[in-house]
Amino acid sequence: MKKAVPVIIAVALIFVIVAITLGVKVAEHYSYSEERMDLNGYFGLEAADEAALVLNDEIREEKGIVRDGRCYLDLGTVHAFLNDRFYADYNEGWLLYTTPDEILYAQAGQTGQDGYVPAFLEDGVMYVALDYVKKYTNFSYTLYTEPNRAVLTTVWDEHQAADMKKDTAVRYQGGIKSDILTEVSAGDQVTVLETMENWSRVATQDGFIGYVENRRLKNLRSETLIPVTDYQEPEYTSVRREHKISLGWHQVTSEAANSTLSEVLEGVSGMNVISPTWFFLSDNEGGFVSIASSAYVQEAHDRGLEVWALVDNFTYDVDIREILSHTGRRQKLIGGLVEEALSLGVDGINVDFEQVPEDAGEDYIEFLRELSIPCRANGLVLSVDNYVPRNYNSHYHWKEQGTVADYVIVMGYDEHYGGSQETGSVASIGYVEEGISTMVQYVPAEKVINAVPFYTRIWETGAEGVKSQAVGMTTAEDFLAQRGIEPVWDEETCQNYAEFEEDGAFFQVWLENEQSLQAKLQVMEQYGIGGVAAWKLGYEAGHPEVWAVISDFAAG
Repeated sequence: MKKAVPVIIAVALIFVIVAITLGVKVAEHYSYSEERMDLNGYFGLEAADEAALVLNDEIREEKGIVRDGRCYLDLGTVHAFLNDRFYADYNEGWLLYTTPDEILYAQAGQTGQDGYVPAFLEDGVMYVALDYVKKYTNFSYTLYTEPNRAVLTTVWDEHQAADMKKDTAVRYQGGIKSDILTEVSAGDQVTVLETMENWSRVATQDGFIGYVENRRLKNLRSETLIPVTDYQEPEYTSVRREHKISLGWHQVTSEAANSTLSEVLEGVSGMNVISPTWFFLSDNEGGFVSIASSAYVQEAHDRGLEVWALVDNFTYDVDIREILSHTGRRQKLIGGLVEEALSLGVDGINVDFEQVPEDAGEDYIEFLRELSIPCRANGLVLSVDNYVPRNYNSHYHWKEQGTVADYVIVMGYDEHYGGSQETGSVASIGYVEEGISTMVQYVPAEKVINAVPFYTRIWETGAEGVKSQAVGMTTAEDFLAQRGIEPVWDEETCQNYAEFEEDGAFFQVWLENEQSLQAKLQVMEQYGIGGVAAWKLGYEAGHPEVWAVISDFAAG
Protein backbone atom coordinates (compact mmCIF):
# COMPACT_ATOMS: atom_id res chain seq x y z
CA MET A 1 0.00 0.00 0.00
CA LYS A 2 2.87 2.29 0.87
CA LYS A 3 4.38 1.60 -2.51
CA ALA A 4 1.10 2.56 -4.26
CA VAL A 5 0.82 6.00 -2.67
CA PRO A 6 3.55 7.65 -4.78
CA VAL A 7 2.04 6.16 -7.90
CA ILE A 8 -1.40 7.50 -7.01
CA ILE A 9 0.06 10.90 -6.24
CA ALA A 10 1.97 10.91 -9.52
CA VAL A 11 -1.14 9.94 -11.48
CA ALA A 12 -3.14 12.59 -9.68
CA LEU A 13 -0.52 15.18 -10.46
CA ILE A 14 -0.60 14.15 -14.10
CA PHE A 15 -4.38 14.55 -14.17
CA VAL A 16 -4.07 17.94 -12.50
CA ILE A 17 -1.42 19.06 -14.98
CA VAL A 18 -3.51 17.82 -17.90
CA ALA A 19 -6.60 19.50 -16.50
CA ILE A 20 -4.72 22.73 -15.97
CA THR A 21 -3.26 22.52 -19.46
CA LEU A 22 -6.67 21.84 -20.98
CA GLY A 23 -8.17 24.62 -18.90
CA VAL A 24 -5.53 27.02 -20.04
CA LYS A 25 -6.10 26.03 -23.66
CA VAL A 26 -9.85 26.38 -23.28
CA ALA A 27 -9.36 29.74 -21.57
CA GLU A 28 -7.01 30.85 -24.31
CA HIS A 29 -9.48 29.74 -26.97
CA TYR A 30 -12.32 31.77 -25.50
CA SER A 31 -10.35 34.72 -24.18
CA TYR A 32 -10.03 38.07 -25.97
CA SER A 33 -6.68 38.95 -27.51
CA GLU A 34 -4.88 41.90 -25.98
CA GLU A 35 -2.52 42.30 -28.95
CA ARG A 36 -2.59 45.79 -30.45
CA MET A 37 -2.37 46.66 -34.12
CA ASP A 38 0.56 48.69 -35.41
CA LEU A 39 -1.44 51.82 -36.21
CA ASN A 40 1.14 53.35 -38.54
CA GLY A 41 0.95 50.18 -40.58
CA TYR A 42 -2.84 50.16 -40.35
CA PHE A 43 -3.09 53.66 -41.77
CA GLY A 44 -0.18 53.14 -44.20
CA LEU A 45 1.94 55.90 -42.68
CA GLU A 46 5.65 55.83 -43.48
CA ALA A 47 6.87 59.25 -42.33
CA ALA A 48 6.39 61.14 -39.09
CA ASP A 49 4.72 64.11 -40.82
CA GLU A 50 2.33 62.01 -42.91
CA ALA A 51 -1.39 62.01 -42.14
CA ALA A 52 -3.91 59.38 -43.15
CA LEU A 53 -7.00 60.55 -45.00
CA VAL A 54 -10.26 59.06 -43.73
CA LEU A 55 -12.95 60.31 -46.09
CA ASN A 56 -16.62 59.48 -45.56
CA ASP A 57 -15.75 56.42 -43.43
CA GLU A 58 -13.18 55.11 -45.89
CA ILE A 59 -9.43 55.06 -45.41
CA ARG A 60 -8.00 56.41 -48.64
CA GLU A 61 -4.63 55.65 -50.19
CA GLU A 62 -3.97 59.37 -50.49
CA LYS A 63 -2.02 60.95 -47.63
CA GLY A 64 -1.72 64.39 -46.15
CA ILE A 65 1.20 66.23 -44.59
CA VAL A 66 1.12 67.79 -41.11
CA ARG A 67 2.96 71.09 -40.72
CA ASP A 68 2.69 73.38 -37.68
CA GLY A 69 -0.33 71.47 -36.42
CA ARG A 70 -2.28 71.77 -39.69
CA CYS A 71 -3.06 69.19 -42.31
CA TYR A 72 -2.22 69.81 -45.97
CA LEU A 73 -3.39 67.78 -48.97
CA ASP A 74 -1.81 67.81 -52.40
CA LEU A 75 -3.79 69.78 -54.96
CA GLY A 76 -4.76 66.68 -56.95
CA THR A 77 -6.46 65.21 -53.88
CA VAL A 78 -8.19 68.53 -53.18
CA HIS A 79 -9.49 68.54 -56.75
CA ALA A 80 -10.63 64.93 -56.60
CA PHE A 81 -12.53 65.07 -53.32
CA LEU A 82 -13.15 68.62 -52.18
CA ASN A 83 -12.97 71.50 -54.66
CA ASP A 84 -11.56 71.53 -58.21
CA ARG A 85 -11.58 75.31 -58.56
CA PHE A 86 -8.24 75.85 -56.84
CA TYR A 87 -5.44 76.48 -59.31
CA ALA A 88 -1.68 76.23 -58.88
CA ASP A 89 0.74 78.41 -60.83
CA TYR A 90 3.95 76.43 -60.49
CA ASN A 91 5.93 79.02 -62.44
CA GLU A 92 5.18 81.99 -60.21
CA GLY A 93 4.36 80.06 -57.02
CA TRP A 94 0.73 81.07 -56.64
CA LEU A 95 -2.31 79.22 -55.40
CA LEU A 96 -5.38 80.92 -56.88
CA TYR A 97 -9.07 80.65 -56.22
CA THR A 98 -11.35 82.38 -58.71
CA THR A 99 -14.88 83.55 -57.93
CA PRO A 100 -17.37 85.22 -60.30
CA ASP A 101 -15.89 88.65 -59.57
CA GLU A 102 -12.36 88.28 -58.20
CA ILE A 103 -9.18 86.21 -58.06
CA LEU A 104 -7.94 85.30 -54.59
CA TYR A 105 -4.15 84.95 -54.36
CA ALA A 106 -2.06 82.95 -51.89
CA GLN A 107 1.72 82.90 -52.29
CA ALA A 108 3.08 79.40 -51.74
CA GLY A 109 5.14 79.14 -48.56
CA GLN A 110 4.14 82.53 -47.15
CA THR A 111 1.94 83.19 -44.12
CA GLY A 112 -1.47 84.46 -45.14
CA GLN A 113 -3.82 86.93 -43.49
CA ASP A 114 -5.30 84.15 -41.32
CA GLY A 115 -1.97 83.60 -39.60
CA TYR A 116 -0.89 80.35 -41.26
CA VAL A 117 0.63 79.20 -44.54
CA PRO A 118 -2.28 78.45 -46.92
CA ALA A 119 -0.15 76.43 -49.33
CA PHE A 120 3.41 75.34 -49.98
CA LEU A 121 5.37 73.74 -52.80
CA GLU A 122 7.42 70.60 -52.21
CA ASP A 123 9.10 68.48 -54.89
CA GLY A 124 7.00 70.19 -57.56
CA VAL A 125 3.70 69.47 -55.77
CA MET A 126 1.36 72.12 -54.37
CA TYR A 127 -0.01 71.28 -50.93
CA VAL A 128 -3.03 73.16 -49.62
CA ALA A 129 -4.11 73.57 -46.00
CA LEU A 130 -7.46 71.97 -45.24
CA ASP A 131 -8.30 75.09 -43.25
CA TYR A 132 -7.80 77.17 -46.39
CA VAL A 133 -9.84 74.81 -48.56
CA LYS A 134 -12.63 74.99 -45.99
CA LYS A 135 -12.91 78.76 -46.47
CA TYR A 136 -14.38 78.08 -49.93
CA THR A 137 -15.83 74.58 -49.55
CA ASN A 138 -18.47 72.92 -47.40
CA PHE A 139 -17.11 69.91 -45.54
CA SER A 140 -16.23 68.96 -41.97
CA TYR A 141 -12.91 67.64 -40.75
CA THR A 142 -10.92 66.93 -37.61
CA LEU A 143 -7.19 66.29 -37.39
CA TYR A 144 -6.17 63.63 -34.86
CA THR A 145 -2.69 62.63 -33.75
CA GLU A 146 -0.94 59.43 -32.60
CA PRO A 147 -1.12 58.57 -35.39
CA ASN A 148 -1.85 61.58 -37.63
CA ARG A 149 -5.17 61.26 -39.44
CA ALA A 150 -7.59 63.73 -40.96
CA VAL A 151 -11.21 62.60 -40.74
CA LEU A 152 -13.37 64.32 -43.37
CA THR A 153 -17.05 64.27 -44.22
CA THR A 154 -18.34 65.57 -47.54
CA VAL A 155 -21.44 63.37 -47.98
CA TRP A 156 -24.51 63.81 -45.84
CA ASP A 157 -26.51 60.75 -46.86
CA GLU A 158 -28.57 58.58 -44.53
CA HIS A 159 -26.51 55.99 -42.62
CA GLN A 160 -26.86 53.44 -39.82
CA ALA A 161 -25.70 54.50 -36.36
CA ALA A 162 -25.52 52.77 -32.96
CA ASP A 163 -24.34 53.40 -29.41
CA MET A 164 -21.97 51.26 -27.38
CA LYS A 165 -23.49 49.38 -24.44
CA LYS A 166 -20.17 49.20 -22.58
CA ASP A 167 -16.49 49.85 -22.98
CA THR A 168 -15.08 47.60 -25.68
CA ALA A 169 -12.27 47.18 -28.19
CA VAL A 170 -12.60 47.85 -31.90
CA ARG A 171 -10.69 45.09 -33.67
CA TYR A 172 -8.98 44.93 -37.03
CA GLN A 173 -11.13 41.98 -38.12
CA GLY A 174 -14.24 40.25 -36.83
CA GLY A 175 -13.05 37.83 -34.11
CA ILE A 176 -11.86 37.95 -30.53
CA LYS A 177 -8.33 36.99 -31.58
CA SER A 178 -7.98 39.88 -33.97
CA ASP A 179 -5.66 42.75 -33.00
CA ILE A 180 -7.10 45.78 -31.24
CA LEU A 181 -7.26 49.05 -33.18
CA THR A 182 -8.72 51.30 -30.50
CA GLU A 183 -11.19 51.34 -27.63
CA VAL A 184 -14.62 52.92 -27.46
CA SER A 185 -16.46 53.78 -24.28
CA ALA A 186 -20.00 53.09 -23.18
CA GLY A 187 -22.32 55.59 -24.85
CA ASP A 188 -19.94 56.37 -27.73
CA GLN A 189 -21.62 56.51 -31.13
CA VAL A 190 -20.34 54.56 -34.11
CA THR A 191 -21.42 54.32 -37.73
CA VAL A 192 -22.46 50.79 -38.68
CA LEU A 193 -21.08 50.03 -42.14
CA GLU A 194 -21.89 46.32 -42.35
CA THR A 195 -23.71 43.85 -40.08
CA MET A 196 -22.80 40.15 -39.97
CA GLU A 197 -23.99 37.27 -37.77
CA ASN A 198 -21.98 38.09 -34.65
CA TRP A 199 -19.90 41.12 -35.58
CA SER A 200 -20.44 44.49 -37.23
CA ARG A 201 -18.02 46.59 -39.22
CA VAL A 202 -18.09 50.09 -37.76
CA ALA A 203 -16.44 53.48 -38.11
CA THR A 204 -15.52 55.42 -35.02
CA GLN A 205 -15.81 59.17 -34.88
CA ASP A 206 -12.02 59.53 -34.73
CA GLY A 207 -11.32 57.62 -37.94
CA PHE A 208 -10.89 53.95 -37.08
CA ILE A 209 -12.73 51.38 -39.17
CA GLY A 210 -12.92 47.94 -37.61
CA TYR A 211 -15.18 45.39 -35.94
CA VAL A 212 -17.16 45.12 -32.70
CA GLU A 213 -19.48 42.38 -31.45
CA ASN A 214 -23.14 42.92 -32.20
CA ARG A 215 -24.01 42.32 -28.55
CA ARG A 216 -22.04 45.42 -27.66
CA LEU A 217 -24.32 47.67 -29.77
CA LYS A 218 -27.61 49.29 -28.83
CA ASN A 219 -30.04 51.82 -30.29
CA LEU A 220 -29.38 50.81 -33.90
CA ARG A 221 -30.99 53.53 -36.02
CA SER A 222 -30.92 55.47 -39.29
CA GLU A 223 -29.50 58.98 -39.17
CA THR A 224 -28.77 61.77 -41.60
CA LEU A 225 -25.95 64.16 -40.81
CA ILE A 226 -26.62 67.87 -40.88
CA PRO A 227 -24.78 69.29 -43.93
CA VAL A 228 -22.09 71.91 -43.43
CA THR A 229 -23.21 75.17 -45.02
CA ASP A 230 -20.56 77.58 -43.73
CA TYR A 231 -19.52 78.66 -47.23
CA GLN A 232 -22.11 80.34 -49.42
CA GLU A 233 -21.28 79.54 -53.04
CA PRO A 234 -21.43 82.76 -55.11
CA GLU A 235 -23.72 82.78 -58.12
CA TYR A 236 -22.14 82.71 -61.57
CA THR A 237 -24.43 84.97 -63.57
CA SER A 238 -24.43 84.73 -67.35
CA VAL A 239 -24.50 87.38 -70.05
CA ARG A 240 -27.03 85.53 -72.15
CA ARG A 241 -29.75 86.28 -74.67
CA GLU A 242 -33.42 85.40 -74.40
CA HIS A 243 -33.47 84.26 -78.03
CA LYS A 244 -31.64 81.45 -79.77
CA ILE A 245 -28.22 82.32 -81.07
CA SER A 246 -27.67 82.08 -84.84
CA LEU A 247 -23.97 82.70 -85.38
CA GLY A 248 -21.86 82.79 -88.51
CA TRP A 249 -18.08 82.78 -88.41
CA HIS A 250 -16.46 85.20 -90.83
CA GLN A 251 -12.91 84.18 -91.66
CA VAL A 252 -10.92 87.42 -91.81
CA THR A 253 -7.24 86.97 -92.59
CA SER A 254 -6.13 90.59 -92.99
CA GLU A 255 -7.29 94.10 -92.16
CA ALA A 256 -8.25 94.58 -95.80
CA ALA A 257 -10.52 91.54 -95.62
CA ASN A 258 -12.82 93.41 -93.23
CA SER A 259 -14.22 95.10 -96.32
CA THR A 260 -15.80 91.79 -97.38
CA LEU A 261 -18.51 92.02 -94.73
CA SER A 262 -21.22 93.21 -97.13
CA GLU A 263 -20.26 90.49 -99.58
CA VAL A 264 -20.49 87.59 -97.11
CA LEU A 265 -23.80 88.90 -95.74
CA GLU A 266 -25.44 88.90 -99.16
CA GLY A 267 -28.45 86.59 -99.05
CA VAL A 268 -28.01 85.90 -95.33
CA SER A 269 -31.13 85.90 -93.16
CA GLY A 270 -31.98 84.74 -89.66
CA MET A 271 -28.45 85.32 -88.36
CA ASN A 272 -28.06 87.49 -85.25
CA VAL A 273 -24.35 87.13 -84.40
CA ILE A 274 -21.27 87.41 -86.60
CA SER A 275 -17.90 86.26 -85.30
CA PRO A 276 -14.92 87.63 -87.25
CA THR A 277 -11.54 85.92 -86.78
CA TRP A 278 -9.71 88.99 -85.52
CA PHE A 279 -7.38 88.18 -82.62
CA PHE A 280 -4.39 85.82 -82.88
CA LEU A 281 -2.03 84.82 -80.07
CA SER A 282 1.35 85.94 -81.36
CA ASP A 283 3.96 85.13 -78.72
CA ASN A 284 4.42 83.18 -75.49
CA GLU A 285 4.26 86.27 -73.30
CA GLY A 286 0.53 86.97 -73.60
CA GLY A 287 0.68 89.15 -76.69
CA PHE A 288 -1.76 88.99 -79.60
CA VAL A 289 -2.29 90.54 -83.00
CA SER A 290 -5.57 92.31 -83.78
CA ILE A 291 -6.81 93.03 -87.29
CA ALA A 292 -10.15 94.32 -86.04
CA SER A 293 -12.10 97.23 -87.49
CA SER A 294 -14.45 99.52 -85.59
CA ALA A 295 -16.13 100.39 -88.92
CA TYR A 296 -16.89 96.68 -89.35
CA VAL A 297 -18.50 96.62 -85.90
CA GLN A 298 -20.61 99.65 -86.73
CA GLU A 299 -21.79 98.18 -90.02
CA ALA A 300 -22.66 94.86 -88.34
CA HIS A 301 -24.60 96.68 -85.65
CA ASP A 302 -26.42 98.70 -88.28
CA ARG A 303 -27.50 95.39 -89.82
CA GLY A 304 -28.82 94.18 -86.45
CA LEU A 305 -25.92 91.80 -85.79
CA GLU A 306 -23.95 91.36 -82.62
CA VAL A 307 -20.19 90.97 -83.03
CA TRP A 308 -18.34 88.29 -81.05
CA ALA A 309 -14.66 88.73 -81.87
CA LEU A 310 -12.79 85.43 -82.15
CA VAL A 311 -9.36 84.78 -80.66
CA ASP A 312 -7.33 81.75 -81.76
CA ASN A 313 -4.06 80.06 -80.84
CA PHE A 314 -3.14 78.50 -84.19
CA THR A 315 -2.49 81.36 -86.63
CA TYR A 316 0.99 81.95 -85.21
CA ASP A 317 3.42 79.43 -83.73
CA VAL A 318 2.82 79.72 -80.00
CA ASP A 319 3.00 77.38 -77.02
CA ILE A 320 -0.40 77.62 -75.38
CA ARG A 321 0.82 76.05 -72.14
CA GLU A 322 3.68 78.54 -71.88
CA ILE A 323 1.16 81.37 -72.14
CA LEU A 324 -1.60 80.09 -69.89
CA SER A 325 0.51 78.51 -67.13
CA HIS A 326 1.93 81.88 -66.05
CA THR A 327 -0.47 84.11 -64.12
CA GLY A 328 1.24 87.28 -65.34
CA ARG A 329 0.97 86.20 -68.98
CA ARG A 330 -2.67 85.16 -68.60
CA GLN A 331 -3.51 88.51 -67.05
CA LYS A 332 -1.67 90.37 -69.79
CA LEU A 333 -3.62 88.47 -72.47
CA ILE A 334 -6.95 88.89 -70.71
CA GLY A 335 -6.40 92.57 -70.07
CA GLY A 336 -5.43 93.15 -73.71
CA LEU A 337 -8.37 91.21 -75.13
CA VAL A 338 -10.95 92.97 -72.96
CA GLU A 339 -9.43 96.40 -73.59
CA GLU A 340 -9.50 95.81 -77.37
CA ALA A 341 -13.04 94.43 -77.23
CA LEU A 342 -14.32 97.44 -75.32
CA SER A 343 -12.54 99.95 -77.52
CA LEU A 344 -14.06 98.33 -80.63
CA GLY A 345 -17.52 98.17 -79.12
CA VAL A 346 -17.95 94.45 -79.81
CA ASP A 347 -20.58 92.46 -77.94
CA GLY A 348 -18.57 89.38 -77.01
CA ILE A 349 -15.39 87.32 -77.21
CA ASN A 350 -15.29 83.88 -78.81
CA VAL A 351 -12.39 81.70 -77.62
CA ASP A 352 -11.17 79.17 -80.18
CA PHE A 353 -8.13 77.53 -78.62
CA GLU A 354 -7.49 74.22 -80.35
CA GLN A 355 -5.17 71.27 -79.65
CA VAL A 356 -4.73 72.32 -76.05
CA PRO A 357 -2.50 69.57 -74.59
CA GLU A 358 -3.72 67.53 -71.66
CA ASP A 359 -1.05 68.93 -69.34
CA ALA A 360 -2.40 72.44 -70.03
CA GLY A 361 -6.02 71.59 -69.20
CA GLU A 362 -5.94 73.21 -65.75
CA ASP A 363 -4.24 76.30 -67.17
CA TYR A 364 -6.86 76.56 -69.91
CA ILE A 365 -9.89 76.40 -67.63
CA GLU A 366 -8.25 78.88 -65.24
CA PHE A 367 -7.81 81.25 -68.17
CA LEU A 368 -11.53 80.98 -68.92
CA ARG A 369 -12.44 81.54 -65.26
CA GLU A 370 -10.30 84.66 -65.13
CA LEU A 371 -11.47 85.95 -68.52
CA SER A 372 -15.08 85.53 -67.44
CA ILE A 373 -14.64 88.12 -64.65
CA PRO A 374 -14.08 91.24 -66.82
CA CYS A 375 -16.47 89.88 -69.47
CA ARG A 376 -19.20 89.54 -66.86
CA ALA A 377 -18.41 92.95 -65.39
CA ASN A 378 -18.53 94.67 -68.80
CA GLY A 379 -21.47 92.80 -70.34
CA LEU A 380 -19.34 90.97 -72.90
CA VAL A 381 -20.67 87.57 -73.97
CA LEU A 382 -18.03 84.87 -73.44
CA SER A 383 -18.36 81.86 -75.73
CA VAL A 384 -15.96 78.93 -76.00
CA ASP A 385 -15.42 76.58 -78.95
CA ASN A 386 -14.99 72.85 -78.32
CA TYR A 387 -14.44 69.68 -80.27
CA VAL A 388 -17.16 67.05 -80.06
CA PRO A 389 -16.62 65.83 -76.48
CA ARG A 390 -14.68 62.60 -76.18
CA ASN A 391 -12.50 61.05 -73.48
CA TYR A 392 -9.31 62.36 -75.09
CA ASN A 393 -10.41 65.99 -74.79
CA SER A 394 -12.10 65.84 -71.38
CA HIS A 395 -9.31 68.09 -70.03
CA TYR A 396 -11.19 70.98 -71.65
CA HIS A 397 -13.41 70.83 -68.52
CA TRP A 398 -16.83 71.20 -70.15
CA LYS A 399 -18.76 71.36 -66.87
CA GLU A 400 -16.69 74.24 -65.57
CA GLN A 401 -16.99 75.96 -68.95
CA GLY A 402 -20.74 75.69 -68.55
CA THR A 403 -20.45 77.49 -65.22
CA VAL A 404 -18.11 80.35 -66.10
CA ALA A 405 -18.88 80.93 -69.81
CA ASP A 406 -22.10 82.23 -71.30
CA TYR A 407 -22.20 79.82 -74.25
CA VAL A 408 -20.37 76.57 -74.95
CA ILE A 409 -20.08 75.81 -78.66
CA VAL A 410 -19.69 72.28 -79.99
CA MET A 411 -17.86 72.25 -83.31
CA GLY A 412 -19.96 69.42 -84.69
CA TYR A 413 -17.83 68.75 -87.76
CA ASP A 414 -14.49 67.32 -88.87
CA GLU A 415 -15.73 63.82 -88.13
CA HIS A 416 -13.52 63.05 -91.13
CA TYR A 417 -10.98 65.79 -91.73
CA GLY A 418 -8.22 66.94 -94.04
CA GLY A 419 -5.35 64.49 -93.74
CA SER A 420 -7.60 61.67 -92.61
CA GLN A 421 -6.81 58.34 -94.25
CA GLU A 422 -10.40 57.21 -93.84
CA THR A 423 -13.06 58.69 -96.08
CA GLY A 424 -16.39 59.73 -94.67
CA SER A 425 -18.81 62.48 -93.80
CA VAL A 426 -17.69 65.75 -92.31
CA ALA A 427 -20.69 65.70 -90.00
CA SER A 428 -23.00 62.69 -90.08
CA ILE A 429 -26.21 62.95 -88.09
CA GLY A 430 -24.95 60.40 -85.56
CA TYR A 431 -21.79 62.39 -84.96
CA VAL A 432 -23.77 65.59 -84.51
CA GLU A 433 -26.17 63.99 -82.02
CA GLU A 434 -23.29 62.42 -80.12
CA GLY A 435 -21.72 65.82 -79.61
CA ILE A 436 -24.92 67.47 -78.44
CA SER A 437 -26.15 64.62 -76.25
CA THR A 438 -22.78 64.38 -74.50
CA MET A 439 -22.32 68.10 -73.99
CA VAL A 440 -25.75 68.64 -72.42
CA GLN A 441 -24.77 66.14 -69.74
CA TYR A 442 -22.21 68.70 -68.55
CA VAL A 443 -23.57 72.07 -69.65
CA PRO A 444 -27.13 73.43 -69.35
CA ALA A 445 -28.83 72.90 -72.72
CA GLU A 446 -29.73 76.58 -73.06
CA LYS A 447 -26.01 77.41 -72.98
CA VAL A 448 -25.03 74.91 -75.67
CA ILE A 449 -24.63 75.97 -79.30
CA ASN A 450 -23.99 73.40 -82.01
CA ALA A 451 -21.86 74.44 -84.96
CA VAL A 452 -22.59 73.01 -88.40
CA PRO A 453 -20.38 72.93 -91.51
CA PHE A 454 -21.19 74.91 -94.62
CA TYR A 455 -18.49 72.92 -96.41
CA THR A 456 -18.14 69.49 -97.98
CA ARG A 457 -15.09 67.33 -98.58
CA ILE A 458 -14.47 65.77 -101.99
CA TRP A 459 -12.63 62.53 -101.28
CA GLU A 460 -10.30 60.89 -103.77
CA THR A 461 -8.82 57.43 -103.24
CA GLY A 462 -6.10 56.46 -105.68
CA ALA A 463 -2.71 54.88 -106.02
CA GLU A 464 -1.18 57.46 -103.69
CA GLY A 465 -3.76 56.87 -100.97
CA VAL A 466 -6.56 59.10 -99.71
CA LYS A 467 -6.77 62.84 -100.12
CA SER A 468 -9.54 65.42 -99.90
CA GLN A 469 -10.35 69.07 -100.40
CA ALA A 470 -12.86 71.21 -98.53
CA VAL A 471 -15.23 73.13 -100.79
CA GLY A 472 -18.40 75.15 -100.48
CA MET A 473 -21.87 73.84 -101.22
CA THR A 474 -22.12 75.15 -104.78
CA THR A 475 -18.63 73.95 -105.73
CA ALA A 476 -19.45 70.45 -104.50
CA GLU A 477 -22.71 70.31 -106.43
CA ASP A 478 -21.04 71.64 -109.59
CA PHE A 479 -18.31 69.01 -109.26
CA LEU A 480 -20.94 66.26 -109.43
CA ALA A 481 -23.16 67.96 -112.05
CA GLN A 482 -20.27 68.39 -114.48
CA ARG A 483 -19.85 64.62 -114.41
CA GLY A 484 -23.54 63.86 -114.61
CA ILE A 485 -23.57 62.30 -111.14
CA GLU A 486 -26.84 62.42 -109.21
CA PRO A 487 -26.39 62.10 -105.43
CA VAL A 488 -28.69 59.81 -103.43
CA TRP A 489 -30.06 60.45 -99.95
CA ASP A 490 -28.29 58.35 -97.31
CA GLU A 491 -30.43 57.72 -94.21
CA GLU A 492 -27.44 56.70 -92.08
CA THR A 493 -25.67 60.05 -92.41
CA CYS A 494 -28.73 62.14 -93.35
CA GLN A 495 -26.85 63.55 -96.32
CA ASN A 496 -26.93 63.23 -100.08
CA TYR A 497 -24.13 60.90 -101.11
CA ALA A 498 -22.39 60.23 -104.41
CA GLU A 499 -19.53 58.04 -105.57
CA PHE A 500 -17.89 57.36 -108.92
CA GLU A 501 -14.63 56.37 -110.56
CA GLU A 502 -12.61 58.63 -112.82
CA ASP A 503 -9.11 58.29 -114.27
CA GLY A 504 -8.33 55.34 -112.02
CA ALA A 505 -9.41 57.12 -108.82
CA PHE A 506 -12.47 56.56 -106.65
CA PHE A 507 -14.36 59.71 -105.60
CA GLN A 508 -16.85 60.08 -102.73
CA VAL A 509 -18.88 63.09 -101.64
CA TRP A 510 -21.19 63.54 -98.64
CA LEU A 511 -23.00 66.77 -99.43
CA GLU A 512 -23.93 69.50 -96.98
CA ASN A 513 -27.00 71.47 -98.05
CA GLU A 514 -30.35 72.61 -96.73
CA GLN A 515 -31.54 68.98 -96.42
CA SER A 516 -28.62 67.83 -94.28
CA LEU A 517 -28.78 71.00 -92.19
CA GLN A 518 -32.51 70.54 -91.66
CA ALA A 519 -31.83 67.10 -90.18
CA LYS A 520 -29.17 68.52 -87.86
CA LEU A 521 -31.41 71.38 -86.77
CA GLN A 522 -34.16 68.93 -85.89
CA VAL A 523 -31.76 67.17 -83.51
CA MET A 524 -30.82 70.51 -81.98
CA GLU A 525 -34.50 71.29 -81.49
CA GLN A 526 -35.03 67.96 -79.74
CA TYR A 527 -32.32 68.74 -77.19
CA GLY A 528 -33.53 72.30 -76.63
CA ILE A 529 -30.10 73.86 -77.04
CA GLY A 530 -29.34 77.56 -77.16
CA GLY A 531 -28.49 78.04 -80.80
CA VAL A 532 -26.63 77.19 -83.99
CA ALA A 533 -23.32 78.36 -85.43
CA ALA A 534 -21.83 77.81 -88.89
CA TRP A 535 -18.33 77.56 -90.33
CA LYS A 536 -17.96 79.52 -92.42
CA LEU A 537 -19.80 82.39 -94.08
CA GLY A 538 -19.39 82.27 -97.87
CA TYR A 539 -19.34 78.49 -98.18
CA GLU A 540 -23.14 78.54 -98.37
CA ALA A 541 -23.20 81.18 -101.16
CA GLY A 542 -25.83 80.42 -103.76
CA HIS A 543 -27.95 78.45 -101.28
CA PRO A 544 -30.47 80.86 -99.74
CA GLU A 545 -32.49 77.77 -98.70
CA VAL A 546 -29.88 77.19 -96.01
CA TRP A 547 -30.79 80.44 -94.33
CA ALA A 548 -34.47 79.66 -94.59
CA VAL A 549 -34.12 76.52 -92.45
CA ILE A 550 -31.74 78.27 -90.04
CA SER A 551 -34.18 81.17 -89.70
CA ASP A 552 -37.00 78.77 -88.84
CA PHE A 553 -34.85 77.16 -86.13
CA ALA A 554 -33.68 80.47 -84.66
CA ALA A 555 -37.22 81.81 -84.55
CA GLY A 556 -38.55 78.67 -82.81
